[in-house]
Amino acid sequence: MTDSDTRPLPDVPHRTAGDGTPIPAVGFGTYKLRGADGADTIARAIDAGYRLVDSAFSYENEGAVGRAVRAASVPRDELLVTSKLPGRRQAYADAVATVEESVYRSGLDHLDLYLIHWPNPRLGRYVEAYQALVDCRERGLIRHVGVSNFLPEHLDAVIEATGVTPVVNQVELHPYFPQAEQRAADAERGIVTEAWSPIGRASALLADPVVAEVAAAHDVSPARAILRWHVQLGVVPIPKASSPERQADNLDLFSFALTDEEMARITGLGRPDGRTNDQDPAVYEEL
Repeated sequence: MTDSDTRPLPDVPHRTAGDGTPIPAVGFGTYKLRGADGADTIARAIDAGYRLVDSAFSYENEGAVGRAVRAASVPRDELLVTSKLPGRRQAYADAVATVEESVYRSGLDHLDLYLIHWPNPRLGRYVEAYQALVDCRERGLIRHVGVSNFLPEHLDAVIEATGVTPVVNQVELHPYFPQAEQRAADAERGIVTEAWSPIGRASALLADPVVAEVAAAHDVSPARAILRWHVQLGVVPIPKASSPERQADNLDLFSFALTDEEMARITGLGRPDGRTNDQDPAVYEEL
């Protein structure tokens, strides 16, 4: 039996969006987790204590996520199952059909949170796509609507057009790219910021001397120190891990706290070229 098998389930707190929606303070990423093995890995994560599960239409694993939800020993209403709309499906009718297909693929009767994956501003259809998500919410296909990789001007456009504020904005965020302005913009609008790629270029960031020193001071792994940094920023990290040990380690973020100085040192690692793949939402297009 491993240490992770004997750890008690963590008491994961929640962030609260402006409309009162509770969002677990840490989520589980499922990118590249597919098929039976992927479903088993996701189910283990749910049983280990994760209550926010993040997927996307383009990940081609909504079926595995749904199977994991049904196989896990956690009541369905305790989970926040997320998927995302791809750029190629932003026309209104396409967006509605894609949400329907996501629900059908999952085998669940609804999804809890649905995001626009990227705004694709040159295409100019993200507002009608967002309206489609709002209408799918009214039909009960999804419970909450959100966005991903939206800049403040994109947020304002969808809020003004629909009167509905996204509950989350999932963006690239890690110590090399801490996104202070975007976090502030989200908070001003009552939007919870989620972080994809929360440990950035993992090989570089996990070996960073500052991160290593902070982790050693608390006798935790570098990944765990970084994820705790996210938590104290008020950001919801979405790490992915396949092994039970790493799943448990990434979730055990609430038994220690970083000092203000340690937080500042890690935030100070930010750099202008900190994006992992130069994916600027102002110009990047995802299909």
